[in-house]
Amino acid sequence: MLWITAAWAACFVAIEWGLRDAPLLWYAALRALVAGAALLALGAVQRRRTPSGARAWWLITVLGLLNVTLAFATMFGGVAGGATGTAAVLANAQPLLILLPAWWLYGERLSTRTAAALVVGFAGLVLVALPGGGGSGAVLSLLSAVAVTAGTLLSRRLTGMDLVTASGWHLVIGGVALAVLAAAVEGAPVIAWTPRFVLSLAFLALVGTAATTVAWFAEARRSRLDTLTTWTFLTPVLGIILATVLLGERPGRWTAAGLLAVLAAMWITLRPPHRTTAPAAAADSLQTEGKP
Repeated sequence: MLWITAAWAACFVAIEWGLRDAPLLWYAALRALVAGAALLALGAVQRRRTPSGARAWWLITVLGLLNVTLAFATMFGGVAGGATGTAAVLANAQPLLILLPAWWLYGERLSTRTAAALVVGFAGLVLVALPGGGGSGAVLSLLSAVAVTAGTLLSRRLTGMDLVTASGWHLVIGGVALAVLAAAVEGAPVIAWTPRFVLSLAFLALVGTAATTVAWFAEARRSRLDTLTTWTFLTPVLGIILATVLLGERPGRWTAAGLLAVLAAMWITLRPPHRTTAPAAAADSLQTEGKP
């Protein structure tokens, strides 16, 4: 999760750089299509199984439209419509959004500690979104978080499918839908293929999308969703740092306060449970039983 969150944080800087040379929706479409093509090529070389059956393709299609088409379009729009660091915070509201659906769909009950993290984390996001740079960028970034949350919940249904090929096809399907949307909204693509754009696209597609998608879906299969998604609280923290160092953005006091609240929520959720005296008591009992 450390390298996944670091890669996602760097994606927001790559998006900011790439948008200087390409239209928003076309850049998002290229990200998905290059990432999907890379995974499908890898799957072909390794002779991995292709998804089969109407249910599998329906699931992959819905996942592509939510997790790629809607999520990428709103994520890129959030960066274009506001500060990069703020977009990184709001687009990663997934830990707060997934708790109740995970309880309802998969029986992952909320503990008091997790509920407290929900309240603290939401307060932190409000501090970032409103005084720290709201507007259309904030709304789009939050919508991206909703779409990614739905994608994570659906990824649990990929059981029995090969993750590399399933991830590749969902990226291609979502990318094609994005390309159609881009053609309708932005017209023919006008892209300056500068070294900056090529490097940004390569990192965004291969590292920030192809590799992280497979790793994320693999973890979503075997981990509690509240614990797993809490790690993504690191993404906006690293995103703020990268935006400050590489883009010269300076977070305000409200943004800093919101980040502290988000980090507090992460600590509350991930810290080990309080150790009780039960193990010691059990050991004493065994010792007592062993005495003549």
